[in-house]
Amino acid sequence: MCGICGELRFDGNKPDRLVLTRMVSALVRRGPDSGGLYTTGPISLGHRRLAIIDLSERGHQPMIDGNRAIVFNGTIYNYRELRKTLQGRGHVFVSDSDTEVILKAYAEWGERCPEHLHGMFAFALWDASRQALFIARDRLGIKPLYYSVNSECLRIASTVQALLVAGGIDTRIDPVSLHHHVTLHAVVPAPRTLLKGIRKLPPATWMKIGADGQLVSQHYWRLEAKRPPVPRTEAEWIEALHHELGQAVQRRLRVADVPVGILLSGGLDSSLLVALLAESGASDIQTFSIGFEDTPEESGDEFQYSSLIAERYSTLHHQDRIGNDEVLSRLPEAVQAMAEPMVAQDAIAFYLLAERVSRHIKVVQTGQGADEILGGYFWYHRMEMTLGTDLERFRTHYFDRTHDEFLETVTPLFYGDDHTSKLIAERLAQPGADTFMDRVLRMDANMLIVDDPIKRVDNMTMAWGLEARVPYLDHRVVELAASMPPDLKLRGGGKQPLKTIARGLLLPDSVIDRPKGYFPVPALKYIRGPFLEFMREILTSKACRDRNVFSMSYVARLLSAPEQNMTPLRGAKLWHAALLELWLQLNIDRTPAGTGNPSAAPLIVGPEEPF
Repeated sequence: MCGICGELRFDGNKPDRLVLTRMVSALVRRGPDSGGLYTTGPISLGHRRLAIIDLSERGHQPMIDGNRAIVFNGTIYNYRELRKTLQGRGHVFVSDSDTEVILKAYAEWGERCPEHLHGMFAFALWDASRQALFIARDRLGIKPLYYSVNSECLRIASTVQALLVAGGIDTRIDPVSLHHHVTLHAVVPAPRTLLKGIRKLPPATWMKIGADGQLVSQHYWRLEAKRPPVPRTEAEWIEALHHELGQAVQRRLRVADVPVGILLSGGLDSSLLVALLAESGASDIQTFSIGFEDTPEESGDEFQYSSLIAERYSTLHHQDRIGNDEVLSRLPEAVQAMAEPMVAQDAIAFYLLAERVSRHIKVVQTGQGADEILGGYFWYHRMEMTLGTDLERFRTHYFDRTHDEFLETVTPLFYGDDHTSKLIAERLAQPGADTFMDRVLRMDANMLIVDDPIKRVDNMTMAWGLEARVPYLDHRVVELAASMPPDLKLRGGGKQPLKTIARGLLLPDSVIDRPKGYFPVPALKYIRGPFLEFMREILTSKACRDRNVFSMSYVARLLSAPEQNMTPLRGAKLWHAALLELWLQLNIDRTPAGTGNPSAAPLIVGPEEPF
């Protein structure tokens, strides 16, 4: 929905408006419609708006209510119900926005405010009466919130890039985070990022920071993966999931003052979203698909399936095929748009798809999250059949590299303990889950998905001012799925409950029973020709050698046989290495002050005075 940023001074100085302006400018692509600044005392807040709800100026941010001010990114799906509740408690509203509902909810419930919000959100709220900044992130971490802190100030932003242009960031690589990135499929769990000087607020967490620099944080929601006290039959589980999913899809359609479309890959997850919308009576559904060039090993599109769904439900369908020349030429801009380096090849697909979709529409629903909460990936079944400790069963089928190979990958500068194994063992050992697979799927929902597919979809769509909504990650759907017996979820190759719902809605068997699909970019998996030379140039560059992260002998090994060096999750290790180095070159080596396009939309500057 938007991009947010801000600065809170601890040293008695006033925030520098030029710094805030640079940060806001770096967020223009997330909020192309308008922007605003507000400064008072030790706090400054900045905002770039993608207008989705209450398109009038009354929905403008930063929004001020008495002695409180807020900047907010996301959508609150129950804001109308909350508004009625708050009106009944005497609160008066002057806009029709969900932003104002958060302000009033904080006035009513204080630090418990996030518990009442149903949606995706990251916000920063200044409470002048307490001289404190309150920041919070939604339960599943769908919306990002990064921060940097030192003895002088705290800065927050929706992207790493907005913090970098503010200056003063320690951009050295964190060795623990590098171990996670290289080992755990580019996942660097919160609060860490790859950079020593930048952290991110964990999902389902609020943090309160005083003007004196005192900081306190708390988790407000925890996911349990346990069976309910009263057993349910399989039919009852299916019915409950059908109901919750239907509600989630409808919320994400109706809570908007602009049209909402669907990213249709042609797989079960996105096809079911179309069917659920049709079941609810929605019409004129807009769907969008993308395809790429084939390789001998793999098709670059799934049009035969997406076209089948579009025809069956008479959607207004948009379909694009992108050639490898365009993919290669535009890889750098897609990588530069990543708040953190992300190795999944469909990140590039989402970036190029979002550009085309944004020409037609501002909001889409997407099928991310279904595989993680309902056991759809092949590695879950392999883990289930493997003997050993929880860590051994997970590590064998998910880690991109063993610790020994990590030590071969990097230079001695980054040698250390097996940080990732330690982290995963701790996460799997947390109480509140009945079985091994319950523990794995809960960790996926709480941690892995947050810093892989969720981050990927947010970054790549918001780079084009396109809001992506993820009904499978509605927290009520996630809670229900977590309480289901794992054998029900994994049956029939995974996602058995979704397949049953889909058959009841008469989705074609060819879509329901097909192998797991995605937005494939085969050229980033089977690396040849110009793509190989592109990656060779990156990894043998002076910048890469001087950075001294990768062992050059290991790089040479990858370059000599890229297709023989694949991860257990079927990713190309060469692409993973090239992506990380390219991200560092584009976002760290070349970070100019004031990036962005501030002339794209008006910037409204608020008063510089105390409340």
